Amino acid sequence: MSGGLFGAAGLLQRLRSVPVTVADLRRVADEVLPPLATGRLQISLADDRVDGPVVVLEEDERRVRTPLRDLAEDMTDARVGSTPEELAAALTAWVLDRPVPDAVAAEAGVAVLDWTDRTETGVGWRVVVRRGNRALPWTPSAGLDRRAVDRARAAAWERAAAVGGSLRVEGPVALWAHPEVPLLASAVLVAPGLLLDHIAAAGLDLHDPHVVVTPSSPLACADAGVAARLAGETGEACQRLPWRQLARLRWI
Repeated sequence: MSGGLFGAAGLLQRLRSVPVTVADLRRVADEVLPPLATGRLQISLADDRVDGPVVVLEEDERRVRTPLRDLAEDMTDARVGSTPEELAAALTAWVLDRPVPDAVAAEAGVAVLDWTDRTETGVGWRVVVRRGNRALPWTPSAGLDRRAVDRARAAAWERAAAVGGSLRVEGPVALWAHPEVPLLASAVLVAPGLLLDHIAAAGLDLHDPHVVVTPSSPLACADAGVAARLAGETGEACQRLPWRQLARLRWI
C-alpha cells in the first residue's frame, strides 16, 4: 500500500512544472544577454534594492525594465524547463519579443493583415518587423509625428509586395503561405492582382475571388461560395473578404 501511495505522489511531482529560480536565471542571463546587445540595443543587468536583479532593454525611444523574479514566474507558468539551455532559449526569445522602435519600423517594416482587436472579429493593415521566425507588431510612439507614421506605413506597404511565399492548390482552393514566418503570408495582398496571376498560372480560374484570412495561417483563396463554406467550417476565428474590399481595409 505504501509503495502505491508514493508512486502516485511521484507521478504528480513529474506532472508539476519545476520552478524557475531567480538565481538560475541570473546565472544564465549573465552569459546570454551581453552577446544579444547591438549598436542600437543596449542591455543591462543591475541589482535593485526593492526588485532585486533587473534587466533593462533600451533601443532608441523604447525601454523595457523587468525584474528577473517576474521573468522567472512567467517562465514557470509557461512550463519552461530549468536547464541552462532551456532558460537561455527562453531569455533570448524574450529579448527578441521586445517592442519595435519607430526607426526600425521605418527601415524594415512590412505590411500584413492582423486582427484589429482582441475580439478577432475584424482585420486591418499593420506594420510588423521580422526578428528570426517571428513578426513583431509596431505601435507608433506617442510623440511620433503623423507624417512619420504615414511614411513608415507607405514604406512597409512597398516592401510587402516583395515578401513572396508559396502556393498550393487543393481542388477549388488556393493556399498561399510564407515558408518561415506565417504572419507574413498576407503581405502578398498589398498586390492582390499578383496573387491572382499566380493562382491562374497554377490552373485555378477564380470568377468571384474571395480570401479567407486567419492571421498567422496560410491564406485560403477561392470563389465566393467555396470561401463561405471554408469560413463556416473552420474552427478558428477568420475573416472572409471579397477581393475588392482589400484596398479599403484600414491601418491599425
